[in-house]
Amino acid sequence: MSLLVPCPNCGPREFTEFSYGGETNARPKPNAPVEKLAKYLYVRRNASGPQQEWWYHRAGCRSWFLARRDTVANTFLGSYWPDDARRER
Repeated sequence: MSLLVPCPNCGPREFTEFSYGGETNARPKPNAPVEKLAKYLYVRRNASGPQQEWWYHRAGCRSWFLARRDTVANTFLGSYWPDDARRER
């Protein structure tokens, strides 16, 4: 079976309908040093286990949303909108 991504609007769909936006990380303040901005843009944790990620449903509702995915088992643990209280900041 193919990997199913749980869109909060459309429900589970095949991963081929989506674009991966990367893991989330805290955005630096506007007056932050250039080093912090570079780290925000280019450095990723690439951790094993559950992590929060951005996904875009390009072949469906065309919405960006957040999902929790276990990178070891490559399974989704849930999805939600960016303003949801479950979002990690």
